[in-house]
Amino acid sequence: MPALNPRSRKFKATTNSKHNLPVAPNLLNQNFKTTAPNQVWVSDITYIWTWEGWVYLAVIIDLYSRQVIGWAISSRINQELVLSALRQALGRRQILPGLIFHSDRGSQYAAHKVRQLLEKHKILQSMSKKCDCYDNAVAESFFATLKLELVYPDFFQTREAAYLQIFEFIEIFYNRQRIHSTINYAVPSQFEIPNLVA
Repeated sequence: MPALNPRSRKFKATTNSKHNLPVAPNLLNQNFKTTAPNQVWVSDITYIWTWEGWVYLAVIIDLYSRQVIGWAISSRINQELVLSALRQALGRRQILPGLIFHSDRGSQYAAHKVRQLLEKHKILQSMSKKCDCYDNAVAESFFATLKLELVYPDFFQTREAAYLQIFEFIEIFYNRQRIHSTINYAVPSQFEIPNLVA
C-alpha cells in the first residue's frame, strides 16, 4: 500500500479546552501594540508531520519585536512542552513583574505547573476567548510562515530532522535575518536592541 501523502492528512487539533482547570481572563483582548520588549509574550502550539509521526512545536513570541524567545519540540503535547519553551524564554530574558503571557485555553497552558511557574515570576496569565483564534493572531501568523516557508516545501523524514531544521529556521533565519513589515521592515533581534530591558 502506498504511503499517505502528508499534504492530505486531516486536521489535527492541538487545543483541548474541555477541561476543569482554571481559565485566565483575556488581558490581551487583541491589543497587539506594545512599547517595549517583555510587556507581552504570546504562545501557541502547532503540529508538524514527519515520516516518523507527529511532532508538536510550542513557541513564545515577544509581541514588541515578533522575536521567538522560547520554543520546544516534542512527540507529546503536554504541559512539559509548554514548560520547556517557557523556561527557555525566562532564561533568555530579564523581566519585570506585570509581563502578560497570552495563550489559548488549552489544558497544557492551564496546567498547574505552568500556572505555578508564571506566578513564581509574577507573570500575568491571559487566555483567549473561547473559539476565537484572532486573540492569538500573532502566534498563528508565525506558524503560517513556518509551514509555508519551511514545512510544506519539504516534509521531514525524521523527528530529528524536523528539530534541526526548525532550530535553524527560528534561531538563524527568522529571528536574525527575516524582515517584518509590522516592525518597520526590521529584523526582530535588531529591532529590540535599543529598548531591551537590561
